[in-house]
Amino acid sequence: MTASNPAAQRQAMVQNQLQRRGIHDPRVLDAMLRVPREQFVLPEYRHEAYSDQALPIACGQTISQPYIVALMTQALQLSGSEKVLEIGTGSGYQAAVLALLAQKVVSIERHEPLSRRAAEVLRQLGLHNVQLVVGDGTKGYPPEAPYDRILVTAAAAEVPPALIEQLAPQGLLVMPVGPPEHQVLRVYRKRGDHLEVEQLCPVRFVPLVPEEDAPEPE
Repeated sequence: MTASNPAAQRQAMVQNQLQRRGIHDPRVLDAMLRVPREQFVLPEYRHEAYSDQALPIACGQTISQPYIVALMTQALQLSGSEKVLEIGTGSGYQAAVLALLAQKVVSIERHEPLSRRAAEVLRQLGLHNVQLVVGDGTKGYPPEAPYDRILVTAAAAEVPPALIEQLAPQGLLVMPVGPPEHQVLRVYRKRGDHLEVEQLCPVRFVPLVPEEDAPEPE
């Protein structure tokens, strides 16, 4: 796939990878059309920016395949007035999509170089409603809580308690849960003191690593 016409590639991506596989929210489809994914991938992978696959980024992380980004975003049921917490900024691509669909996005990343690079690209795109934080995503970000929606782009055995606490009543949390070989994308809705759970599909994400378990820098 060449990178000569990214707009045409985005159009093909939306039609072939998203709409044909059940992504139907018109606002999500429009956001996926508008965000230039090629700006969020490493230069050596730009020719694959709109392929139906995850791609490597710095710090041993990945940028999710477009379908998964769209599926998770659609599951959040955004109307435009929400405050969203994203755990795992990564490349910043998911945050850019959310920025077009929500009132404010707070995105946490434990790898400072990734957060810095994402900030640069988001600024270039004129997306100013994203607040980037370097820190431990398992702890959420209490200063901006509660959040109407929480999106976790890394997998864990269960939802971190801090995220449940910071989710607003009736709020939605979307997260891959389970061991590496059996992860399932789930949607949680907070009702009173418990969570209702809906299972979407099997997935494979990098692990959500608490700060105390993170490897020491070399």
